[in-house]
Amino acid sequence: MVRRGLERFVVDAAIERVRVLHPRSVRRHIAGVADFEDQLSDQRVIAARRRGKYLWLALDSGDAVLGHLGMSGQLLVRPRGADPERHLRVVLELSGGRDLRFVDQRMFGGLLLARDGAELPLQIAHIARDPLDELFDEAGFFTAVRRRRTGVKRALLDQTLVSGVGNIYADEALWAARLHYARPTETLRRSEVERLLAEVRAVMLAALDEGGTSFDALYVNVNGESGYFDRSLSAYGQEGEPCPRCGTAIRRTPFMNRSSYTCPRCQPRPRRARW
Repeated sequence: MVRRGLERFVVDAAIERVRVLHPRSVRRHIAGVADFEDQLSDQRVIAARRRGKYLWLALDSGDAVLGHLGMSGQLLVRPRGADPERHLRVVLELSGGRDLRFVDQRMFGGLLLARDGAELPLQIAHIARDPLDELFDEAGFFTAVRRRRTGVKRALLDQTLVSGVGNIYADEALWAARLHYARPTETLRRSEVERLLAEVRAVMLAALDEGGTSFDALYVNVNGESGYFDRSLSAYGQEGEPCPRCGTAIRRTPFMNRSSYTCPRCQPRPRRARW
């Protein structure tokens, strides 16, 4: 959702000026605030890319602006001169009279300049491709998952195996594939992994079409619009509600300091569960 917005509103724009309003938001740029501001000025954005939870703007110099939104970060495109947001941290003033603003209430996210990172920043080279990437290796994923010997949901959330699948999308895809989140990965058949990947892709594409999943005001597109995918969820957040497929009440179970939502009938717990 955010990458698509950046591609629409930011690609081909020149960065005319950079203003860092809070140094913590560029703390990962080791050379410091002044260097971050100076090095980005007069560069042009040629692409907007994503891997896992990281986004980067490829620059015509071959470098990249690499960002992670953390828990509360937002990248917003605003007209030059618009009132500043309450938690505005960094401003990239773009050609055409627009600002790209990094807003972050809790300041767990941040930006940095990745040298020679236009194609893929070195800092995130260990993160796997996501299932929508045309170069995603489905056969390699199946082999790696079978070797991992963990629960299938943990495998979906492991960014060294696959990226872009968060807690919500994992629950939705597992529900659609009729797999319990604690199913041992070594017991998965190739056909089951193929079905699961197909459902992951379907969930991700549906979310993109509806603008993402928004449960509060922090989760918005670059133009400030909320996503509507949360209105279409079948399992996640639906505790006590009837399963859309069989009518059984959806169950919530604690999982990795979060929650998992399953249908007890459609997704029976395996005898030998891996949590």
